[in-house]
Amino acid sequence: MTKPGFVDVVGPTEVTALLEGFEFTEGPVWDPSDSSVVFSDIPASTLYRWTEAEGLTVLAHPSNKANGNTRDAQGRLLSCEHETSRLVRREVDGTVVVLADRYRSRPLNSPNDVVVDSVGTVYFSDPDFGRTEARMGSLRPVPQPVRGVYRLDPDGDLQLLVAELGQPNGLCLSLDERELFVNDTTTNRIHRFPLAAPETGAVWAEVTGEGPGSADGMKLDSVGNLYCTGPGGIHVLDPDARHLGIISVPEAVGNFTWFGAGLRSLFICASTRVYVCDVITPGR
Repeated sequence: MTKPGFVDVVGPTEVTALLEGFEFTEGPVWDPSDSSVVFSDIPASTLYRWTEAEGLTVLAHPSNKANGNTRDAQGRLLSCEHETSRLVRREVDGTVVVLADRYRSRPLNSPNDVVVDSVGTVYFSDPDFGRTEARMGSLRPVPQPVRGVYRLDPDGDLQLLVAELGQPNGLCLSLDERELFVNDTTTNRIHRFPLAAPETGAVWAEVTGEGPGSADGMKLDSVGNLYCTGPGGIHVLDPDARHLGIISVPEAVGNFTWFGAGLRSLFICASTRVYVCDVITPGR
C-alpha cells in the first residue's frame, strides 16, 4: 500500500528496462569519476561496466561469481566473491588484493554485500549462499559456525560484529555512520545495530507483501529514507521505519544504486534485466 509520503520522497515512479539477457544481476555501484555503473552477474561470473555513452562492456570474467560491490574513498572497487569466499579490492592498475578470506583460521562462508565508511572501515555480510547454491557459487562445506557480519578495520583487523542472524544479506550505514542496518533474508526483517554496542541491536522493520523478491540489497538516500528490496520490488521506509510504499518491479530485485546527474535515478538489478527509474529524493 502506498502512503501519501511516498510520492513526496520517490515521486510517480516509472520503471523501464535498460539492459537484458543476464542470469542474475546484483551489486551495482556508481562511479561519478567516469559516470559508470559496475554490477555483477553472479551465475555468469562476470563483472560488467555500463555508461550511457559507451553502453555495456565486460570489466572482469571470470569474476569468481562476485556479488556485492562498493567503492572506497579512493574510488577503488571492493567486491564480495562467492566462489572464492573472499573480499577483494581492485587497484587502479587492475591488481586484485585480498582483504579478507578467513576468520579465526577458518575460511569465510561467502561474503555477500559490503559497505565502507568515511575512514576506511569495511563492513560485510557472510551468509552461506555461495556454498549451498551451486548457481550462486560452488557447493562446499560451510566452515564458519555462524552466518556473520564482519568489520574490517583499516589496519587489517577483522572482527565478528553480528552473529545472531539466519542469513545476513544487505547492509548500509546510517547517515552519521553510528549505526549499521542489516537485513536477514530468512525473515525479511531489517535489524539496526549501534556500532558502539552492536549487542544491543534489534529489529527495526520488516518488508512484506506479494510478488517476487526478498530482503537483499539495501541503501539510504540523502535524507535517511531506507530503500530495501523485498516482495514486489523496492520497499521505501522513512527514518522512523514507517513503510511508505513499494517501487514495483516486474522481476525479483537483487540490488540497486542511485546514479546519474544529481543521483536522482535508480539503477535496478532485477534478475535477468536491469531497470531504471527516476526519483525525487537524491541518493546518498
